[in-house]
Amino acid sequence: MTKGGMESVELFTTEGKGRGLKAQKEFLPGDVIFAEPAYAAVVFDSLTHVICHTCFKRQERLHRCGQCKFAHYCDRTCQRAAWLNHKNECSAIKRHGKAPTENIRLAARILWKMEREGTGLSEGCLVAIEELQNHVDSFGEEEKKELRADVESFLEFWPPHCQQFGMQLISHIFGVISCNGFTLSDQRGLQAVGVGIFPNLCQANHDCWPNCTVIFNNGKIELRALSKISPGDELTVSYVDFLSLSEERRTQLKKQYYFDCTCEHCKKQLKDDLMLAVKAGESKPSADTVKEVIQLSKDTLEKINKARMEGHYHEVVKLCRDCLKKQEPVLGDTNIYLLRMLSIASEVLSYLQMFEEAADYAKRMVDGYLKIYHPNNAQLGMAVMRAGVTHWHAGLIEAGHGLICKAYAILLITHGPSHPITKDLEVMRVQTEMELRMFQQNEFMYYKMREAALKNQKIQVMPEPSNENAPSLFHKKE
Repeated sequence: MTKGGMESVELFTTEGKGRGLKAQKEFLPGDVIFAEPAYAAVVFDSLTHVICHTCFKRQERLHRCGQCKFAHYCDRTCQRAAWLNHKNECSAIKRHGKAPTENIRLAARILWKMEREGTGLSEGCLVAIEELQNHVDSFGEEEKKELRADVESFLEFWPPHCQQFGMQLISHIFGVISCNGFTLSDQRGLQAVGVGIFPNLCQANHDCWPNCTVIFNNGKIELRALSKISPGDELTVSYVDFLSLSEERRTQLKKQYYFDCTCEHCKKQLKDDLMLAVKAGESKPSADTVKEVIQLSKDTLEKINKARMEGHYHEVVKLCRDCLKKQEPVLGDTNIYLLRMLSIASEVLSYLQMFEEAADYAKRMVDGYLKIYHPNNAQLGMAVMRAGVTHWHAGLIEAGHGLICKAYAILLITHGPSHPITKDLEVMRVQTEMELRMFQQNEFMYYKMREAALKNQKIQVMPEPSNENAPSLFHKKE
């Protein structure tokens, strides 16, 4: 079955797994299989005044809607483009006296669209909103309580003159948002800024080692091929980060998405040996020593989170250094507890402009990631990019340029050449290439010029470390 703009994929159903998507033709790494605009989408409550409600870009100065004083836009173009979806919301917010939470706003936008266009298949959609999975039957007591509260708040917000929908459909919509709401990130792809419903993308099943990735680019979600895909192959995406043990990923998937993962990597526990690696050689540590160091690592990560929340970054660095001293004689280079510590240490040290120490940790982190992640993984690409920038700032131009080139090759596949972050990386690649040539011609002159440039222009400060991980695929409460 194919639909407008969806000619290259087919919807299919299997026993046990339900619906899925298959390729109708061959795709190569980096190909866009399809791009889908949101059926409905909203900005997170905490960011409604700094993110455009149409294109989801972060802007310094936004225009505010003169009527409801709630919606914000880049300019008149974005405001006009939003009017069809904002019109009912605008008058409802004025009537209600304030804007409700993101879930209520998203449910309202979905139902206003259903009111406008009717139920059933929308243009370009493979599946109707009413047919999407809601998993309400699998909800625990806490989730059922939240659902009832959301439905109650929705009914208070929904204007009496609008079409009145049944309780079953309203509950279904909240269930769909809970398990099928996709995270929208800002133009740099670094921060989660909103949530949207994409009916076609919802049909892609999970695999811990997928053949596709999802990226939000220029107002649409793109499904991109990560490896060669043949006609008839199922199209899969990963709902969780791969950098966890198979048992942890399965637990997370069961808790958040209500299914048991049966992918090859989970069944065979592939890469778990690398993620639990201990130092090899004659002085192999005892099982008790390993257990002790892993417990210390877990305790330290909790202390680090607290110190980061309070902005005590020098304390974070001290905790990382102390923990790494204990980890290094015991844990292998690909052990996830060591890699997590290296990642935090390199990020925080870069922010504090201690670039040489940060570069050393970043290099070791990337070496470990390269053995664990799929070669075309978006998180791997971003980590390699950060390591490259850290080396460049440390004056290690050869390693810096090499890492930036490697990151650029990955992001061309995962994000594509038109994504803002890939464009930024291309500028860095050209700049570091020019500096590398200068370095190779005359090392002494290169360092003299670099020193002079740094005196005149301070190194751009790295973004403040965040406790948040990279935006996950689905917007789902932990």
